[in-house]
Amino acid sequence: MDFSQNSLFGYMEDLQELTIIERPVRRSLKTPEEIERLTVDEDLSDIERAVYLLSAGQDIQGTSVIANLPFLMRQNPAETLRRVLPKAREVLHVAGVEMHLTAAVSFLTILQEESVSIHTYAHAFLQVILLHLEHRDAGVSNAWLETLLSVIEVLPKETLRHEILNPLVSKAQLSQTVQSRLVSCKILGKLTNKFDVHTIKREILPLVKSLCQDVEYEVRSCMCRQLENIAQGIGTELTKSVVLPELIELSRDESSSVRLAAFETLVNLLDVFDADDRSQTILPLVKSFCEKSFKADESILISLSFHLGKLCHGLYGIFTPDQHLRFLEFYKKLCTLGLQQENGHNENQIPPQILEQEKKYISVRKNCAYNFPAMIVFVDPKNFHMELYSTFFCLCHDPEVPVRYTIAICFYEVSKLLNSGVYLIHKELITLLQDESLEVLDALIDHLPEILELMSTGGESSVQENKLSSLPDLIPALTAAEQRAAASLKWRTHEKLLQKYACLPHIISSDQIYYRFLQRMFTIMMTNNVLPVQKAASRTLCVFLRYNRKQEQRHEVIQKLIEQLGQGKSYWNRLRFLDTCEFIIEIFSKSFFCKYFFLPAIELTHDPVANVRMKLCCLLPKVKSTLKIPADKHLLQQLEMCVRKLLCQEKDKDVLAIVKRTVLELDRMEMSMDAEQLEKEKQQNDGRPMSDKTFEKKRRDTKTPTTLPKNIPISVPGPSGTSTPSTSKEVKKSKLIRSQSFNNQAFHAKYGNLDKCPSKSSTAGYTPSVSGLGKTSVISLTDDSFRTRNAGSAPTSFSPSPSLPSTSRTGNSVDAKSSGSKDTQPRKATLKSRKSNP
Repeated sequence: MDFSQNSLFGYMEDLQELTIIERPVRRSLKTPEEIERLTVDEDLSDIERAVYLLSAGQDIQGTSVIANLPFLMRQNPAETLRRVLPKAREVLHVAGVEMHLTAAVSFLTILQEESVSIHTYAHAFLQVILLHLEHRDAGVSNAWLETLLSVIEVLPKETLRHEILNPLVSKAQLSQTVQSRLVSCKILGKLTNKFDVHTIKREILPLVKSLCQDVEYEVRSCMCRQLENIAQGIGTELTKSVVLPELIELSRDESSSVRLAAFETLVNLLDVFDADDRSQTILPLVKSFCEKSFKADESILISLSFHLGKLCHGLYGIFTPDQHLRFLEFYKKLCTLGLQQENGHNENQIPPQILEQEKKYISVRKNCAYNFPAMIVFVDPKNFHMELYSTFFCLCHDPEVPVRYTIAICFYEVSKLLNSGVYLIHKELITLLQDESLEVLDALIDHLPEILELMSTGGESSVQENKLSSLPDLIPALTAAEQRAAASLKWRTHEKLLQKYACLPHIISSDQIYYRFLQRMFTIMMTNNVLPVQKAASRTLCVFLRYNRKQEQRHEVIQKLIEQLGQGKSYWNRLRFLDTCEFIIEIFSKSFFCKYFFLPAIELTHDPVANVRMKLCCLLPKVKSTLKIPADKHLLQQLEMCVRKLLCQEKDKDVLAIVKRTVLELDRMEMSMDAEQLEKEKQQNDGRPMSDKTFEKKRRDTKTPTTLPKNIPISVPGPSGTSTPSTSKEVKKSKLIRSQSFNNQAFHAKYGNLDKCPSKSSTAGYTPSVSGLGKTSVISLTDDSFRTRNAGSAPTSFSPSPSLPSTSRTGNSVDAKSSGSKDTQPRKATLKSRKSNP
């Protein structure tokens, strides 16, 4: 480090700057005197404290009391209205902006919570609200106005007439301030729906006409936007005779904002007018407005482009062929507005006014993309290729992301409208899938399964056998989209895309999925660091496996899942294997899970990492639900032994707590039983062969309805013997024995705590009931016996492969250094933080 004189002077200057920076911080600290003034006696009640703070407290304390008014009204409304509210009125006269905004919200909350009756609320709060409507601060005035408009919805007519409508006559006069007249416009729009037509015609409409002709353009514009609400309250006839003439006059106003308000109101009221009014009055106004829009402010173009869809719908069938063509050309012109001015200049070199204009042009093209489905209806889908395809192409290739994002959102609607002509936009689908912006991709994949289904069926209901053979670029585009999402930081888009890929078995062949997508799902599960993404890949892989009918490919995938995940060196992979098992239970049949994944799953009870054992314990109830008695009795016994071993040998207190809860849940579960298999076994035990006719007769004689399937699983109480009890007494007896065994051996005080396992000799008779079997057997809990039993019951389909499910990875034989962490470190202490969310 350089300690020369110049350097030291430089350091001193830096220290002085830091001192200057610290000074405001020191000034902001409270002095003891200030702390003393802010201190309130703890013995005061809530009401007394509120009154004290409003009377003698500082502004921040008074604002806190105002914000707490809804709570005080719920707790003690009478005292709050009698003591706190008068003080609040006094404070609001001299209060600042923050307190006024807080009071407006609190008053509205009290109304919504219905803490007091409407009559009481109007008496106590309405005058305060009306008093501050014309506050000098526009934000405060708007806040109180919003509260008043909500209050108007629930006030009775008489209160509205005397407290609001009558004073409004004077407030709407030209002699009042502009702020007062603007407030009057919005209140009139709300009051119209509260009175009968006669009252509206006599008392409200004269005020409306006066405000529509106000000398200030802000007032005329505000009143014009309220004409839609007024039209809904006075009916069609008065709307045509009173509102429509005012709109026509306002549409010719000298102010562009007034003309814009008149246009938007006309568009919103199109359904109110009949065909004659629309063709003779409104259509000429719209035509004139469109013709003048390019010469006016760009904000008018933004509004016009946004309302184009509604305008097309409202005037549909009224256009002449020539008018129809002109309106379509006007839309096409808007879709490319501003693109002709692209010159490739740097934004820093473009004047600010030009940049602002370009932003408005982008908004216009974005609105055109939003209205594109409505324009397809306007020209008829049959004419799409000739009339609108070139425009659609331009919108999909627009240089601005917001435009492409909007057209991607509309892509599904466009596909539905085109129906059998959906093949026309195949290339645009590929273009959007390959878009450089992930926002565009995210918008497109929301309805990707539906879009691909329409593409694969050509818009028809029958499924084609070739499955998108006419779109060879689809698979490369899908894989490239996934890789771009994986390389970005937007993991939610990646997760969503992987979830949507579950539709691919209905779209492309299983071989294409196997060679182009399935291995990628494995790679994501093994290498990605985002848990939701890994789970999405796992579930999609299970769906791919579900629809794959080639046994060799199926077995290869199953073997990879077991070897690379279930028996992987990283505990993280073993956790993902358990996630995969959960998805398999959800998607596949019970027999499929039992055949291939039951033993590899319960083998993880010997995992050296506590997080893995904990996750497995949470999964055990679902694992048990896949079993059927008596066919899966041997698997049920394996499950029993694993749980017993966990109860005896588990040393981690968190895992042991979950094991105990799981044992209780397993004991309460009801087992699925195969009625046909049970009947056959009973006949065999009785020494009599049972023919199909005999079984059918037996089945008909039972209480089970004959309309049920032959192999219907019948739910019976969780306990059942290794040989099915023949009478209900035996069932009850076995269940009682099991309950006594569980209570006496698992939780009885004389056996001490379950955290410690008894010696081998005393453990031999320890048989807590977790499966529901009626038989309690003496089973040794040594590792050798467990390995022998597991090895003998491995799935037969994997017998040629030595690396298929086995129970060789136990606590004694596992190298903890290679199995105890996500990478190589096995220390359990470092993994405790991941137990809750592995």
